[in-house]
Amino acid sequence: MRAPMSGRRALVWAGRSVVGLTSVAVLGAIGFGWFTYRTAVDGIVTDDVIEAAPAAPGATSTPDLPRTAMTILLVGLDSRTDAQGNPLPQEVLDALRAGEATSEQNTDTMMVVHVPADPAKQAFAVSLPRDSYVDIAGGFGTHKLNSAYARAKAAKASELRSSGADESTVERESTTAGRKNLIATVSELTGLHVYHYAEINLFGFSEITKAVGGVPVCLTEPVDDSYSGAHFPAGPQVLKGVDALKFVRQRHGLPGGDLDRVRRQQAFLAGLANRLFSAGTLADPARLTSLVEALSKAVVLDKNWDLLAFAQQVAGLTGDRIEFSTIPTIRPDLATPYDGSAVEVDPAQVRAFVQDLLHGAPAGTGTDRPPDPGKADQPARTPPGLSPGRSGQVEIRVKPGTTAPMGHMASTGQTADQPIDAGGVPCVN
Repeated sequence: MRAPMSGRRALVWAGRSVVGLTSVAVLGAIGFGWFTYRTAVDGIVTDDVIEAAPAAPGATSTPDLPRTAMTILLVGLDSRTDAQGNPLPQEVLDALRAGEATSEQNTDTMMVVHVPADPAKQAFAVSLPRDSYVDIAGGFGTHKLNSAYARAKAAKASELRSSGADESTVERESTTAGRKNLIATVSELTGLHVYHYAEINLFGFSEITKAVGGVPVCLTEPVDDSYSGAHFPAGPQVLKGVDALKFVRQRHGLPGGDLDRVRRQQAFLAGLANRLFSAGTLADPARLTSLVEALSKAVVLDKNWDLLAFAQQVAGLTGDRIEFSTIPTIRPDLATPYDGSAVEVDPAQVRAFVQDLLHGAPAGTGTDRPPDPGKADQPARTPPGLSPGRSGQVEIRVKPGTTAPMGHMASTGQTADQPIDAGGVPCVN
């Protein structure tokens, strides 16, 4: 097995789940009141896809005591419906440039997020390239990771139709099967136990960016792409709605190809976190109301998620305590028997990388080591490629021996194999 390819750690993760962390963070986050929280929870679609985690010995809901760290799977679904299953109007699909509907629902984006028990500690989001060539749970063989959901959904639907089930039952139960199989596949690949699941649809991305008042981004060069409809000037700007979707979906015309695309999406998420945690967005009742309304159309969560407790846990999380990176990959052009070109990954390397990044375990252990629920997280460490700066700032190494400060707006593009921190808004291609 070849060593991971330098500069190829990040390949593809599309923008729909860029707001996944937003979706679960805003619910009741900054003391908006029980009524608003209850309204939000009642309006959000849930699914029974994860067994409730066993209560920790001596566990308590007292806000003063350490809470339990958790791992969340965020999924961006290439869906032409809202979270309730209602088809999107054609004019909306046209505006979003969604393209033709397909018979399968592939997961366009997958990311695992580690939320520490102590919000003052580092939170990590690790993206999983959708074309990663992996063993699919459920006995489906080795295929691209983004097909785990669709394969299980299709198989379950066929089984249910053969037994005479009505289409409503087929859709509901096959969708649940797809979600469960994706969770199992990600768990096998990363070695992590997934505690919670959050899924966002195509339309939801556009609506949530409008609800927060737009997201600050920065481009090193102007963009003029007819495929995605992305036409943006160079420099700092604020994007929302369809324009935000174009920004994160552009595939053509990027100098670094998919590497530039993933950096752009990570930078967008950093800008979103910056907007949420630094601009008082979650403390603005009117804006939070808009977010709640958008979320009800955008997300599906696992039914066992205690959103109020989670919201209290992340209320103190700041943008500079969130870092984004991608699993190690070997090559982006692996020829496969049936799936075309795929991304080659080594599961052992993936597990070691995730284990080290999320739990601070020695690299190479390759096993999940959930934190002791009765203990606070280990002290936060500065990730490779980052050095501590002033409060709310970090430095990202651009080249050996050089650094570029990530303040309010950076002016230098970032290299593909360095993490992006949410303490500022970096300029990207």
